[in-house]
Amino acid sequence: MAGLLVTYASSATGDATQKVVFLGDSITAGYGLDPDQAYPALLEKRFRENALPHVVRNAGVSGDTTSGGLRRVDWALSQGADLLVIALGGNDGLRGVPPAQTKENLRGIIRKARKSQPGIEILVAGMQMPESMGKEYTERFAKIFPEVAKEESVGLIPFLLEGVAGSAALNQPDRIHPNAEGQKVIADGLWPYVRDAVAE
Repeated sequence: MAGLLVTYASSATGDATQKVVFLGDSITAGYGLDPDQAYPALLEKRFRENALPHVVRNAGVSGDTTSGGLRRVDWALSQGADLLVIALGGNDGLRGVPPAQTKENLRGIIRKARKSQPGIEILVAGMQMPESMGKEYTERFAKIFPEVAKEESVGLIPFLLEGVAGSAALNQPDRIHPNAEGQKVIADGLWPYVRDAVAE
């Protein structure tokens, strides 16, 4: 699938407008749903409801990995950004990518973003693997995200799918991709982190 940058333009205008970019995979892209049901669009709506002048860009691509994110982060930020939310890593884990490689890719994304957009705020969203991936791998994988956040001095969202993972009622039949209700739960969980990050 070719990269697709979906922009949800805020009704607010003027110099106060801030740009928020979500760099992610199929969960961010809203796989199986209308674009306006994906959590980035729901967060953009939340900004409007709170009279906050922000533009949200959904740079989610189905099937993407941290390696893919590293290759396209400059493109994703080409229109500028005040906040970057990195929501990648799930496909790395499902494909058994060595955690050390995923970690280096995430660090590379952060460093590229800072070089491209000095002063940018960055949040890293954590992911977790199912127990079927093995105890050692799942434990090491889960540690990647807080380690990167600490080492690179960026904000951490502990788990992107908090309250959604494993819930049949909040996922599509594949049990991997959130349905519309699941996307709402993700947006609710992310809102405090995103709101605080843009307020800094």
